[in-house]
Amino acid sequence: MSVRIGYKASAEQFAPRELLEFSVEAESRGLDIVAVSDHFQPWRHHGGHAPGALTWLGALGQATSSAVMGTSVLTPTLRYHPSIVAQSFGTLGAMSPGRVFLGVGSGEAMNETPATGQAFPPPKERRLRLAESIELIRRLWTEERVDFHGEYYQTEKATIYDRPETPIPIFVAASGPLAAKLAGQVGDGFICTSGKDPELYKTLVANVEEGALAAGRDVSQIRHMIEIKVSYDRDLDYAYNACRWWAALALTSDQKTGIEDPIEMERVADENADKAHTRFIVSDNPQDVVDRISPYLDLGFQDLVIHGPGNDQHRFLEQFTSDVLPALRKRAEAGVTVTGAGQS
Repeated sequence: MSVRIGYKASAEQFAPRELLEFSVEAESRGLDIVAVSDHFQPWRHHGGHAPGALTWLGALGQATSSAVMGTSVLTPTLRYHPSIVAQSFGTLGAMSPGRVFLGVGSGEAMNETPATGQAFPPPKERRLRLAESIELIRRLWTEERVDFHGEYYQTEKATIYDRPETPIPIFVAASGPLAAKLAGQVGDGFICTSGKDPELYKTLVANVEEGALAAGRDVSQIRHMIEIKVSYDRDLDYAYNACRWWAALALTSDQKTGIEDPIEMERVADENADKAHTRFIVSDNPQDVVDRISPYLDLGFQDLVIHGPGNDQHRFLEQFTSDVLPALRKRAEAGVTVTGAGQS
């Protein structure tokens, strides 16, 4: 199975029409995937955005012709009932057959609590909700009338009338070992993000395999996707400065846990803006970027979704696809034997 290289559509940073323009350009420049975040609130209040991913993906499907598209990630447990997610992605899959994936995760307080007024559940409950929602979504995609009586979700004689002929793969986000096991147990793929302790990725990959084996599944049938944060520019100072908007990504768990207000998140992030670059591959050297992405290929990641942080995404897309992409594709084709299922 060949490696796919994609574009992260940063809905937290750009308005929906502008984001659509960038994503169409990404496809035209040869990128294979467009993955969009689904936040109710952005990391920053001033200058931030939060277009609804479900609406936006419908527009993307009509504006593009080949790119695989999906959420990285959507939370189908609190803001959305799983049945609504099943209906929405059934429609997307019917309109853009063979090009849609559903990326799901257990959520963040700053997206779920303000939108619902509900307390944000602890990690165990969030994982249980996620597993139950995936079960319900799949049943709604495959069964005629669904009576579902779970611990968290119920349906009565529910039918999704417009379903895709091509099954939609569900990718499960995993930032820790227990979520990675869940991805192995129930996911068609799993998703994580770059820029953390290298040992974490070895643990995540191992736990996906452990979860798959425990469920009697073949791990080679589970696609591995990673969002790789890359600030590449021919001007190195520009590349470093471009990261500052995303300083929240460099905050420790202790620094951001419990923050539900984008104004407060922005304040804390700005206090730590000098660390923003630490989550990114920052470089003006194309081969350096390829070399620093290579360890993820060596771990068996098949879908590399590139997140460029700068405000000028046209500049990033032009330089990345001209300077880095050819060498990255060559490295991907030459190095690692990649296995896995899902969409080609």
